[in-house]
Amino acid sequence: MKTTNPGKQRKALYNAPLHKKRKMMSSHLEENLLLKYDQRSVPVVKGDTVRIMRGSFKGHEDKVAKINTKKSTIDIEGITMAKADGNKIPKPIHPSNVIITKLNLTDKWRRRKLERDLSEDAKKEIEKEAAEQIKEEKEEQKRLEEELARQEAEKEEEEIEEKTVEKTETAEKTIEKKTTPKKETKPKASVKKQPVKKTETPKKTTNVKKETKPKTTEEKKTPAKKTTEKKEEK
Repeated sequence: MKTTNPGKQRKALYNAPLHKKRKMMSSHLEENLLLKYDQRSVPVVKGDTVRIMRGSFKGHEDKVAKINTKKSTIDIEGITMAKADGNKIPKPIHPSNVIITKLNLTDKWRRRKLERDLSEDAKKEIEKEAAEQIKEEKEEQKRLEEELARQEAEKEEEEIEEKTVEKTETAEKTIEKKTTPKKETKPKASVKKQPVKKTETPKKTTNVKKETKPKTTEEKKTPAKKTTEKKEEK
């Protein structure tokens, strides 16, 4: 970078295109590799064996499992962190915090870059080491395929066993149904319900005569008294 302003440097680093970020994701080589390849640092590749030099996992050495070019981080086998829900995920580590102890030479384009300006003996050693690594990778891949095939075969056997158990259970149930005698049930006589006739109830007529009491002499009607107004004397 031409600028010396830290803010501009960080901005250029985070906004850099992926092909430039990939070159920036480099780690230092161990001393024996530095002398062998005559290089101080090399971009990290999946399959490289690295040792963590800083942080809580300092001293841990294992293979690189994944490379995230967008975030400029790497995942190392055996390095995990726990989430809030209890699940474990790989802990991302920056390439500047690790040192490469063994290079992955299975890629022929990487070998060409490493073999530049090297002697013929060094090139022969690199090719020999690369052949051994390719052989080990094929054996590992074959072993994984056999493991997967074995697991699939076990699953198929379990499914067959479950099906046979289900068939035997159904067969036993059918045999039990056949052997158990059925209870004789008498047919119910069909009784026809006769329609019920509604009987009309005759209405009762009550002729109640009003009792009249005989009039007594005392209860004779008295004539109304006439009221007369007297004139005031003058």
